[in-house]
Amino acid sequence: MQFSAFGQKFTRNSGILQLMDDLGNALNSDQPVNMLGGGNPARIAEVNAVYREVLKQLADNADGVESVGNYSTPQGDARFIDELVAFFNAQYGWQLTRENIALTNGSQNAFFYLFNLFGGRFEDNSEKSILLPLAPEYIGYADAHIDKPHFIAVPPAIETVEHQGQSGFFKYHVDFDAVEQLPALTEGKIGAICCSRPTNPTGNVLTDDEMARLDALAQAHGIPLIIDNAYGMPFPNIIYSDVTLNWHENIILCFSLSKIGLPGARTGIIVASPQVIKAISCLNAIVNLAPTRFGAAIATPLLKDGRLQTLSDQVIQPYYRRQAETAVALLRQELAGYPLRIHKPEGAIFLWLWFEGLPIHSQELYQRLKAKGTLIIPGEHFFVGLDTTAYRHAHECIRMSIAQSDEVLQKGIAAIGGVVRAVYDAK
Repeated sequence: MQFSAFGQKFTRNSGILQLMDDLGNALNSDQPVNMLGGGNPARIAEVNAVYREVLKQLADNADGVESVGNYSTPQGDARFIDELVAFFNAQYGWQLTRENIALTNGSQNAFFYLFNLFGGRFEDNSEKSILLPLAPEYIGYADAHIDKPHFIAVPPAIETVEHQGQSGFFKYHVDFDAVEQLPALTEGKIGAICCSRPTNPTGNVLTDDEMARLDALAQAHGIPLIIDNAYGMPFPNIIYSDVTLNWHENIILCFSLSKIGLPGARTGIIVASPQVIKAISCLNAIVNLAPTRFGAAIATPLLKDGRLQTLSDQVIQPYYRRQAETAVALLRQELAGYPLRIHKPEGAIFLWLWFEGLPIHSQELYQRLKAKGTLIIPGEHFFVGLDTTAYRHAHECIRMSIAQSDEVLQKGIAAIGGVVRAVYDAK
C-alpha cells in the first residue's frame, strides 16, 4: 500500500503527535503518570457543575436535543453565532454582523484552514510563508501546511525581569528590528503574520504596543494579522496583564471553547472579514460538511446569561493564577542553586522553564523524565520556522502544564528537580 505525498507528510512523526500520544497513553495507563506535558485544561469543580446543569437542561429540552440532532450550515450554529455577535459588540463595540463569524471543529482545525489559505503556493506559482514574529510558538502550528512547512520565525529578544519582587525570571519580546528587516517580508513573500496571546508555550503576553506595531506592519504589507486567542480575553481570560483586545477587518481573531473546560467539544471561533468567513465556510463544507454543534449548544445559554464570563473571570483565571504561583514556589525550592530561569507567568496554563547551559538537549531530558513517570514537552518543538541546530536556547527549555492537582504538581516537579540536578551534577 502506498500513500500519496499528502499521506506521507501527515503520517510521519511530529511534535503534536508526540504530545497527543503521550496525553492519551497517560490517561489510559495502569501506572501513575505525572501529566505535566499535555494541553488538557484542569477539571475545576465549579466549572464542571455548571456544565452538568446545562447538559441536563439540553437533555430535558426538545430544542436542546434538536440543536445537536441536525447539521448546521457550513458557517456554524446560527444561534451561537448570533449570541457571539451580540456579545462582542456589547463588550467591545466592534459592530460585527453574522458574516464576521464562523465556527470550526476546534482551533487546530481553524489554523489548518488559515495557514493553508495564506501560506503555500499561489496561482502565479509564487510561494508565501506565515510569519511568526516571536518564537517559540504553539507546537500544533508546525505541520499544518498540506505540502511542506511555510513558516518563517524570528528568535525573541530576552529581558531579565522580576516577578513579585523575586529574581530568576525572564520575558520574551518581539525583536522588531529583525522582524521589520526580514527579506521575505520586504519582498512580498509573507502571506500573514500570526501570534498567540497569551503564548502557548511560554505564557508570555505581547504588550499592547507590540500588538499595535504588528497590526500596523500587517496593514502596511497588505496581509492579515492572525491572533490565536485560545487562552486570552474574554474567555477563558487566563491572562494576568492589563491589556486590550482589538479587532478590525484586517485582523483574524481565533477563540476556542477548549480552555474553558470543553476540549472534547472541539469548538473553534473565527472573527474575521466576510471574505475570510466565506472561505472558512467553504472549507468546512468540504472537510466536515458542517462544524459540530455540541459545544455551541452548551456555550450559547452560558454566553447569553453571562455565566461564561463569570466562570472565566471569577473561577478559571484565579485557579490558574494560583496554580502558577504554587508551581513557581515548588520549582524554586527544588532547584535552588541551579541555573533555572522561569518565563514570567502572564497567562495560559503552562510554565516555560529555561535551564541555561543544560548539558543535554531538552529532548533527552524529556526521555529521562518520561522513564520516571513524568511528562513534559521538550522546548525545541516550539521553535516553529527556525533552524534550531545552532540555537542552544531552544534546546535548554521545556514546557510544563500547571493544569493538574497540587499533588501531581508536587510529584512532577520533584521528578524534574531530581533529574535536572543529576544532569548538572554529572558535568
